[in-house]
Amino acid sequence: MPHMFGFSRRRIKIGRSKGHKSDPLHGSSSLTNGGDPITASVSGRADDRAYCCLSDSFDLDARALDASENWAVLSTDGDKPAPRFAHAAAIVGSKMVVFGGDTGQCLLDDTKILNLEKLTWDSDAPKVRPSPNGRSLKLPACKGHCLVPWGNSVILVGGKSEPASDRLSVWTFNTEAQIWSLMEAKGDIPAARSGHTVIRAGATLILFGGEDTRGKKRHDLHMFDLKSMTWLPLNYKGSGPSPRSNHVAALYDDRILLIFGGHSKSKTLNDLFSLDFETMVWSRVKTNGPHPSPRAGCSGALCGTKWYITGGGSKKKRHAETLVFDILESKWSVRAIPPSSSITTKKGFSMVPLYHRDKIVLVAFGGNKKDPSNKVEVLVVLQNEHSYSWRSAPDVDSMLYEYSPSTKELADHLNKCAPLYSNSSVARHSLTSTVKYSQVEETSLAQKLQKPIDDDKYDDADDCSSCPASTPKEHRGKRTGADIQMDMARTVALKEENPETEGLNARRIARSASDMSHLYNTKIKDLIRRNAVLEDQLAAALAGKDQAEKNLSLVINSREQLENRLANKGNEAEMLKERIAGLELAQEESNSLSNTVHDDNVRLEREVAFLKAITDETQKEMHSTRRVLAGEQSRAFQLQVEVFHLKQRLQMVEGRSGTPRKPHNP
Repeated sequence: MPHMFGFSRRRIKIGRSKGHKSDPLHGSSSLTNGGDPITASVSGRADDRAYCCLSDSFDLDARALDASENWAVLSTDGDKPAPRFAHAAAIVGSKMVVFGGDTGQCLLDDTKILNLEKLTWDSDAPKVRPSPNGRSLKLPACKGHCLVPWGNSVILVGGKSEPASDRLSVWTFNTEAQIWSLMEAKGDIPAARSGHTVIRAGATLILFGGEDTRGKKRHDLHMFDLKSMTWLPLNYKGSGPSPRSNHVAALYDDRILLIFGGHSKSKTLNDLFSLDFETMVWSRVKTNGPHPSPRAGCSGALCGTKWYITGGGSKKKRHAETLVFDILESKWSVRAIPPSSSITTKKGFSMVPLYHRDKIVLVAFGGNKKDPSNKVEVLVVLQNEHSYSWRSAPDVDSMLYEYSPSTKELADHLNKCAPLYSNSSVARHSLTSTVKYSQVEETSLAQKLQKPIDDDKYDDADDCSSCPASTPKEHRGKRTGADIQMDMARTVALKEENPETEGLNARRIARSASDMSHLYNTKIKDLIRRNAVLEDQLAAALAGKDQAEKNLSLVINSREQLENRLANKGNEAEMLKERIAGLELAQEESNSLSNTVHDDNVRLEREVAFLKAITDETQKEMHSTRRVLAGEQSRAFQLQVEVFHLKQRLQMVEGRSGTPRKPHNP
């Protein structure tokens, strides 16, 4: 069966094949795809035309959505649709198509288009193509239907309509020509239904579940070939999902069908099933993370390997959070919790994914809580990680990637760093203090090396001529040890040139040498003393580091023990979940048996009542028969008495007349 419609590994996956010019949808229904193949199915890929807004004029950045971590209202202009719920929506290129729904007073049959480039609702009413025999057609007002994008068109499948229909109808809408066409489907057409799900895989639609016109929940699986316009039932193996409606579905990698939640006959569900189209076997998915509460009427969108599910609820409670199911890790998580004013807290809203530049945006519309809504809200769920630079990346100090930090900046950075474990704060504080002290020492040393040496107190009144004219006093105030050595060299040269000043220069050189020796000795002693202090502080920091490492090892051991305990608790929780699931199945079987026994009891009571009535009638007839029989017996007795008397009288007559003579024979 799976090889028949292209789910085999040996063939190109569904959605990769090119369209044919003779296809009914590409011909009579004007569903042109511009000659390009549809290169991806609706499985969360950004290259699907139905989910990509390729125009650069659509600027989400101008709407200040980059920093949005939650659902935000998107303001729109134009002829806004009537407030509604239980409608359907789909995105084709830069347009979001909305059809039908319920206003709370009546069902709708209108088509509204939101231009995502201008954020304006179009006011033109689409047309309906007549039937091949020329008969005019009218779109049915409906709710609970499905709208699926394909190329530059959308496909409308099913829904609860007025008046009701026995068979499932399929319509197509060309967004460029803005015209609706009825598809003359053939094959084993499914029963009409609402609250079902339809997933497109290339040129094939997959339909599951829903509620028929008699209110019966269904769990049948059908496929519709868009090229031949033929319905076919799909046979599968395994224990699949129970009959349900208002669930969500997704197709991952053109191969795995996922079904979550919905309403069954008697309760709201939160189970997750998967169907592998290569083996056609259903299986229940075991998940990690906080399992969602039971919900129905939610909206879902698959983006890559992330399945976003928003809203929904049971008869008693609505759920507002936006959940994320990681298909690769089979893990649930919460993406956002919108405020109570968000339309995602309402029932019957629609949600579709939109790919724009480096973003994936969920677009929600409509819904009903106390009153229907016609608002549009968006949630940015993913941004391209390659769009971040070092400067724009969060929690990263950009200066660290541009230059080597100074000692002070390094100390400040160490102070600002959050500790991995609290026990390492002592070592980090000691290291920070050491770095800061070293910085202070280096600053003090530099200041002392640059401290001016006042030569005026050594100069005599007649020594001014020995100073070079090119060395002003303000410059000499900033002289260092190298400058002093240069002065000494010049003094020696002057001494050789002028022997008369030898004595004076000798005294000056002696004083300068003595001062330099004293200055450097003082600096060396100070540096040795401070070096000893730094060594003590370094030893204390190393000791603190050792203690921190010991504490860290203890924390790691404790963490491993906690992880082991958590794993054990997780295993116990999984066992409990399995037991609960078994109990739920047993409860369902018990309820089914109870319903069967109840039906049998009602039937037996009716049969007993009928037999009792028959018995009463029979007894009445028997009493009447007995009375008649008694009367007949009394009459028979009377006749016997009369016969007896007649016999006696006859005997008496015969005795009086004697023996009768024999008749004479002639």
